[in-house]
Amino acid sequence: QVQFVASGGGWVQPGGSLRLSCSASGINFGDSAIVWYRQPPGNQREFVARVSGGAGITKTIADSVKGRFAIYRDIARNTVRLQMDDLEPDDTAVYYCNVDIHLVREWGQGTQVTVSS
Repeated sequence: QVQFVASGGGWVQPGGSLRLSCSASGINFGDSAIVWYRQPPGNQREFVARVSGGAGITKTIADSVKGRFAIYRDIARNTVRLQMDDLEPDDTAVYYCNVDIHLVREWGQGTQVTVSS
């Protein structure tokens, strides 16, 4: 059974930073593309960032967070990080990590990020 765990969320003031972590069991984590999604209050889940698996890493970032968010693999800890800088109130959401959307079977609990003053 595949299980994803997103962590590192919290409350931060506008302009602040957070770093989220994603770990998983039940999959070949290093060879799998890993995607960060988020679901703002009252809205649908949306794409945030993606890092490919295997060799030749490629990264994709949503336009709404480009220049502020970065995704990368922490090889030593077998996790995928989402570094979020210059956070804005519109970034408030529950953040999830998983595989590409057409491969998702179930969602983990996610981690809440709240940006407010």
